[in-house]
Amino acid sequence: MSYADSESANGSLLGPGDLLKVLVYGSPDLTTETQVNENGKITFPLLGEVTIGGLTPAAAETKIASLLESGGFLRKPQINILTSSLYSQQISVLGFVRNQGRYAIEGQRSLTDVLAMVGGISPDGGNIVTLIRAQNGDFVKEEIDVLAMIQSSDMNLNRDIHGGDLIYVEAAHRFYIYGEVQRPGFFRLEPDMTVVQALSVGGGLNPRGTERGVRIQRRDEQGVLQTIKVKSYDLVQPNDVVYIKESLF
Repeated sequence: MSYADSESANGSLLGPGDLLKVLVYGSPDLTTETQVNENGKITFPLLGEVTIGGLTPAAAETKIASLLESGGFLRKPQINILTSSLYSQQISVLGFVRNQGRYAIEGQRSLTDVLAMVGGISPDGGNIVTLIRAQNGDFVKEEIDVLAMIQSSDMNLNRDIHGGDLIYVEAAHRFYIYGEVQRPGFFRLEPDMTVVQALSVGGGLNPRGTERGVRIQRRDEQGVLQTIKVKSYDLVQPNDVVYIKESLF
């Protein structure tokens, strides 16, 4: 197990799951490798359980030293806490990003910082990012439209990310196009895409196609499939099936 000097983690708070090595200068028999339990406590020789959850490593060093001295075990003890990767400061990034996984964060990191850290959103990823975090014993979910946030310059939605957060990037919305077009298939649905824009993505009409024969198959709120006659400026919705009929003339 490798440990980093506690100075590298001074800005981070200790929490459940963190692996620590506690050194007592001049008393090697008290050196302890331990893990912070779910209640934020460690077990330390002579002292038993010590609550250090929510403290920085430096503050935890001071607390252990004070307890050893006030208990009459050592005079002016010098404590040094070394930390491996802080489990409580790790986040999970899943979904349509270039590099999914668990990442350790140090200091203050924003949502866009984390997305950059994982290589950005993948080509199949959408604009909606779901942030899930524990809050007051419950899990709170928030959906953030990253593209809208950037276009509007409203960076209030660029949330600070905390240890334990889960970030999930949704798949991009898609639509399907078939019939008398050059390239039938399914494609990424861009914001406010119109029918004529969808046709251009499909390569345009082939010689047998006609714009008068454009229909959209769309499921309503009850899941019933409907066939809708549309105009070129109508908007395409997620999972629409755009069908181009053959011209009779």
